[in-house]
Amino acid sequence: MSLITTLARLEAVRTGRAQPAATVRHRHLSDRPLVFVPLITAGEAGAPLGALVGTDRDAPHLLVVPQPRDRDLRFAFLAELAGIVLPHVEAYADSVEAAERTETDPETGKRVKVEVDLCADAAQLIVPSRAGVDFVRLLGRSMRFRRTAEQDPEAPHPAPPRVPLLGRWLTHYGERARVPGSSLLLAMTDLLGRHWATGQSTLEDQHLGALLAWIAPDDEELTGAEAARRVELARDADGQLLCPPAGPATDPAFDNKLLAPAIERYDRARTALAAAEDGLEADDRLGALTAAEREIRALVESRTRPTWDAVWRGMDLLRELPAGAHVEDRWTRDRWSFTSHRDRVLAGEPPQPRRDDAVTAANKLATREREQARLEAQEALDDPLVMAGRRLAGEAFAGEVTDIVMAYSESKRPSPRPLVTVRTDDRPHLGERAKVYRSLGGKPQAAEFVEQQEEGVLVLRVVDKMGRGKEPEAGSVPKKGDRVCFTLFEHEQRGGAKLPDPERTPWTHGGPPGEKAAVPEAPDAQTEEDVL
Repeated sequence: MSLITTLARLEAVRTGRAQPAATVRHRHLSDRPLVFVPLITAGEAGAPLGALVGTDRDAPHLLVVPQPRDRDLRFAFLAELAGIVLPHVEAYADSVEAAERTETDPETGKRVKVEVDLCADAAQLIVPSRAGVDFVRLLGRSMRFRRTAEQDPEAPHPAPPRVPLLGRWLTHYGERARVPGSSLLLAMTDLLGRHWATGQSTLEDQHLGALLAWIAPDDEELTGAEAARRVELARDADGQLLCPPAGPATDPAFDNKLLAPAIERYDRARTALAAAEDGLEADDRLGALTAAEREIRALVESRTRPTWDAVWRGMDLLRELPAGAHVEDRWTRDRWSFTSHRDRVLAGEPPQPRRDDAVTAANKLATREREQARLEAQEALDDPLVMAGRRLAGEAFAGEVTDIVMAYSESKRPSPRPLVTVRTDDRPHLGERAKVYRSLGGKPQAAEFVEQQEEGVLVLRVVDKMGRGKEPEAGSVPKKGDRVCFTLFEHEQRGGAKLPDPERTPWTHGGPPGEKAAVPEAPDAQTEEDVL
């Protein structure tokens, strides 16, 4: 946590209101996002109880599993979910535009530009909290390896036709959510927590209702802490929370007092219907079963609808912020990722493996590290408030140009190397000949630290982005009196070392994928601690 974020949280405690942590919106928000509010059964993370899903704020689709332990009902839930999510995703996959991509020519080995199809937009999925992102990833893992009756006629429990495909897409979204700056799958609590600082811990910020109570409380007379406490603890006459948690877990009082008895009544009604001996008796018992199922649907909706409304309310708050300059660039990378997965599905490739091979895992780690550094740099360049935090940390400085001295490099063809004197109140951590950067027309211009003449007076040597002539191009060198901001971090991240193809994984890292070890690894010997 940066110093400026800590100060914002202290100010939130003092004023009783959340404080802005950003002046622009640092994540892409689609015009038509797909909101998914899941609910799971207590004690079994992979057993869905129900969900609200859809793109229409006023008309969400309610999906319910009346008996979560019933495999057939769970498959019916997943099939219904696939019938809603996949058409939305495929609508974006069908709309493409021409784009250029750099690839390696297999014959010459040179990098060349080729024209390919790029999805004009991508489907965005929004869940209430970080636990919802984990549930999406868990759903994808549990669905993508399922076999349908068409794929395997002898499968003991065949999945509905579109369920494995939904699992592949949810797995891709879950993996993409781990890439810093990605907006394909977003948690509303993380979105709001990035743009506002509250007076509570980051763990408490995962309660969507409490987070909104700090940012925009329903009662203006209450402080953020009081409003959040009421949201978290207030209960009705029956002992039920007035503001249910954002899921996917449920409140124990709801499970014990309302849900468990309702499921028990449903089980009894289903058993009675199966034991009916004539048509008239079956009609009566079918009515009882329908009433029991309707009761469970009403309970699930009562727990998910407040969270559904809170997610859309959070989007309203975020849309009031202007988008950062680099947000569209990061969304374009999301579109490339979306397009690549679409192409893999259309090519008939198998689902994502349970465990990545060494090369794929290393590539994913390198990508996440690179994107994290790029995100931090871009957010600082887009947002003066974020840049203020980097300045307080000594990672950037801003000031006024007080002098310009034209100088040239010592070479056969001298190039301009002007000396720029900057007076600043910041205290950057500059070493000898340290490189600093400023944004010039959206591109980073590098300079070199020369000396510190006195307290707060720095001399820099500009080294690039001045054209090829003997004199610098107009606007490429700051003028006396200009306000400038230099950073000690690079604006664009460099790629790491090239990794081998997965088929050439060295034996030190397990060998090529699918290759069996010559000597199988022996299991660990049993010890006394292994036996209770």
